Amino acid sequence: DPNLLARRPVMVKVSNWPREGRPHAGLTGADLVFEYFIGHQMNRFLAIYYGEDADVIGPVRSGRLVDAQLGQLYQGILGYGNADPQVDEVLMEALGDRAISFNEAPCPAMCGESTHSATGVFANSAALTDFAVSLGVDNTPPDLRGMYFQAEPSDGVASGNQLRLEYADFSIMEWRYDPETKQYTLWMEKATDDGLDLALMTDRKNDKAVQFDNLIVMYAEYIEYAPSLHDIILQGAVDYQPALLFRDGSLFYATWRVPEPNRPIIFETPDGKPMSLKPGRTWIVIVGQQSRTGQPAGGEWEIYFGLP
Repeated sequence: DPNLLARRPVMVKVSNWPREGRPHAGLTGADLVFEYFIGHQMNRFLAIYYGEDADVIGPVRSGRLVDAQLGQLYQGILGYGNADPQVDEVLMEALGDRAISFNEAPCPAMCGESTHSATGVFANSAALTDFAVSLGVDNTPPDLRGMYFQAEPSDGVASGNQLRLEYADFSIMEWRYDPETKQYTLWMEKATDDGLDLALMTDRKNDKAVQFDNLIVMYAEYIEYAPSLHDIILQGAVDYQPALLFRDGSLFYATWRVPEPNRPIIFETPDGKPMSLKPGRTWIVIVGQQSRTGQPAGGEWEIYFGLP
């Protein structure tokens, strides 16, 4: 129903650390999820809701500098916990009233007591939209052209049945292709009596497995101002940047670029043609340019996150 898209997207920061905050809520309802490094071998998610809403999303945590760029590129309403003063200033300058923190959002837009608690605050995307409109935010649908979808895939360059991303030996994201659902299922490290093991990730809201149709790895330049304060060069990236696409059990080489400051990231083939994603949900992880990528076996791929 095209009428579902007659609005701005809603973008919500979702915590992945500490582990006590898992399972996450609302990820199975997101159209796009961005994942990126936040320091100390940890990551955080930015979930984007456009084709549908979710009434429980979280746990909600703090905004980061790159959220200002992503909020501009996808012209979204950003819901986040708190942020360092310098980060808050950047978010407000870039997004204005579209940057909504827990401190100002009433329940049901964001409900809870403290974003510093592992499961302290959860968001409601439809209520965030209503609150933004009450502040005077123009909810006219923005121009979000740029992503291309095709049901039938072209031939990949290699098999891509598994993608493992390690920030450290205690911080692991692993995606496994399920030939029955034709989606990638998320597994993450879990503490056990014997150490660490991988466990299937489900959605706190509906107990469904976290599955996505497309996995995209973007290689980008991180700027480290402090161990837990980073930005990522997206809008200022020069020329075409490398990327990988996993869909339908295959790997495809790709590139990414940002053609305009208020338009989504463009993904293309190495020869400049639009990269066809599978219709469905897309998970995008932004790794540092110094990350090491390898293929230990068959369709299994590993990426070890690295910064200069």
